[in-house]
Amino acid sequence: MNKAAAAARETACEIRFGQVGLAQVRLRSLDATAVHDELAARLATAPQMFERIAICLDLSALDKEPEAEELRAVLDAIRRAGMFPVGLAYGTSAVEMLARSLDLPVLTQFRAQSRAPVVEPRKPAVVEAPEFTNPTLMHHQPVRSGQRVYARHRDLVVTSVVGAGAEVMADGCVHIYGALRGKAAAGARGEVTARVFCQEFHAELISIAGVFRVFETIPPELAGKPVQAWLDGDDLKLARVGA
Repeated sequence: MNKAAAAARETACEIRFGQVGLAQVRLRSLDATAVHDELAARLATAPQMFERIAICLDLSALDKEPEAEELRAVLDAIRRAGMFPVGLAYGTSAVEMLARSLDLPVLTQFRAQSRAPVVEPRKPAVVEAPEFTNPTLMHHQPVRSGQRVYARHRDLVVTSVVGAGAEVMADGCVHIYGALRGKAAAGARGEVTARVFCQEFHAELISIAGVFRVFETIPPELAGKPVQAWLDGDDLKLARVGA
């Protein structure tokens, strides 16, 4: 068999599933100009983190379901700001119809927040741990610039440093027993009770369940100290461990 015939018998492509880093943008307005200006300002403050980043749009904070043309204008504004919307967060059937009309996928791993809490009969308070089926992922080497470590369906423990430009992620909690100089994301699939802990805080970015904060400068009371980060509603909180 000659090379041409052998090449013809090979498959034209392969499909593989892997973890892809996506930022989640929760729209609170359909004003395309305002969205553009907000995202452009974010990109200007941290271009190494946001330039040409792929994002998922969460529409749950809007007052009404957007029309296709309204959202199309917002998508164009996001692209002009230097970011790339690649899908809509999983939500209502209206979101699925909207995604079809805009030729965008619905990303089920990103779930939109419910518009209103569900009221259920009061039950005895029981604190249950997230159902992670795998043991904690232990990582004993330094995580260097450009590297990413992801703990799927479990917690992550890093016993060394996370360098500037590196990223550590977990569906559960992230524990870093060294300096955190890069990015750390806990609750990567939406677990709002997840936390980030580190021994020395010098972070570029912290994220819990998609709510993130970028650090251009570190608050003096946290710099170099043992710090934990958690969610209080939609607010990302940070404090010294033991404080």
